Amino acid sequence: MSKSLSEFKYMTFDVVGTLIDFEGGLKTCFAEIAAEVGSTVDGEQALSLYRAARYSDHADLFPDDLVRVYLAIAPKLGLPTEQKHGERLRDSAKSWKGFADSAAALASLAKDYRLVAMTNARRWAFDFFEKELGNPFYAAFTADDTGTEKPDPAFFEKVFDYVASEGHS
Repeated sequence: MSKSLSEFKYMTFDVVGTLIDFEGGLKTCFAEIAAEVGSTVDGEQALSLYRAARYSDHADLFPDDLVRVYLAIAPKLGLPTEQKHGERLRDSAKSWKGFADSAAALASLAKDYRLVAMTNARRWAFDFFEKELGNPFYAAFTADDTGTEKPDPAFFEKVFDYVASEGHS
């Protein structure tokens, strides 16, 4: 038995990469660092190296892990390897932009649904993302809130438990 969309009360959203253009933010930061040292960087190569480094056994929570990732891939990109550049990449998350239609779409949906953000990002970063998106969320769950990252079922259980605590499913 299927439900019509109007029967739902909550809508959940991933944030990074779905609503926030993190790939564009990473490429912009890599390009700025490269330009400062008189170089250029291939954005797609940088993203490929990022993906390989991000999912290592030594990964930390996102975006704090960008410091470690930067230091691991900077030599392959011909970029400077100082800690400050890794911290700059991490901190660039504060200025990442939403996709062009994200804020308007969320604002429209928020009229009829309780929007719930579910992100593997740390709370500090999510606070910037939420502001960029126009603060549309009824509730939000970050890696800090759940103690884990998606796709761990425990992440989703926290969200489901929250919705159940409000008398819904």
